[in-house]
Amino acid sequence: MDKPKVIVTEGLDPAPMAWLRERAEVIEAEPGSASGSELFLRELPACEALVVRTYTRVNGELLIAAPKLRVVGRGGVGLENIDIAACRGRGVEVVYTPDANTRAVGEYVIGLLLQMIRPYGFFRDRALSTSEFKKVRNEQRGRQLDEMTLGIVGMGRVGRRLGRIASLGFGMRVVYRDLLDVREKLDFPAEAVSMDELLNRADVLSLHVDMRPGNEHLIGRRELSKLKRGAYVVNTSRGEVLDAHALAEALRHGNIAGAALDVYDPEPPGPDFPLLGMGNVLLAPHMAARTYTAIENMSWVVRDVLAVLEGRSPAHPAP
Repeated sequence: MDKPKVIVTEGLDPAPMAWLRERAEVIEAEPGSASGSELFLRELPACEALVVRTYTRVNGELLIAAPKLRVVGRGGVGLENIDIAACRGRGVEVVYTPDANTRAVGEYVIGLLLQMIRPYGFFRDRALSTSEFKKVRNEQRGRQLDEMTLGIVGMGRVGRRLGRIASLGFGMRVVYRDLLDVREKLDFPAEAVSMDELLNRADVLSLHVDMRPGNEHLIGRRELSKLKRGAYVVNTSRGEVLDAHALAEALRHGNIAGAALDVYDPEPPGPDFPLLGMGNVLLAPHMAARTYTAIENMSWVVRDVLAVLEGRSPAHPAP
């Protein structure tokens, strides 16, 4: 029996890739790259499965070009780059890895936060003189997490993981805002509040929402103005959720103490990005899920891809 043809657009970890190659004909071709786009377009009409990550857009146009497509596997959590309605209209199943990077992102946010509130005063290039050593030690002071309130917007898997670490690990007070009632899923102290109350109370605002309609610039000038003076903003969800221009303005005026961003709109940000060059901002290139374990977990979406191709029910179909 011929093996099904699967196109992988943004790579897989070695073990899942080897597993997939034993069971399918695998073509690695990224549609947006100069070297891969020609191969991608040539192989797409015969493709039965597509394995993507963040940057491959699966829309109606692509589906027309892939008449044999039966399943799209998203190695990750967000599904904004996949038109699920269009896929279902064509009878194409969509599968993903909803819990693959939960721990990695939760830990990453805490790491960003600690870097913002605790001046470490590291030195590595040369030894400090006695006066320099004492100057750094005496003049730099930080804040303690147990004295701060964490406001989480979006209490899904990652939001809950972060809240648990912050509350039980560091003694932070946690307030949150979510469209759903998630109280039964919480195993740590946290209080559901309105968005305005969350903004008024939070020392740290951390965003963990998807890009469903209505979430673009969910946090803009109005919301940032409601944060208490000296608050911090962290966004590891989607770049579109946060108005970067409004954030830059709030930082320049001193209303917000600092910010850490891991996602952007567009991505990567261009040379005119308003937060470049600001001393109280941490900018990272979409690194929150980049651990060995999380990347391998996301790559194992291939198990559900093969399940669909073999006529079995996938463990994690798209909601």
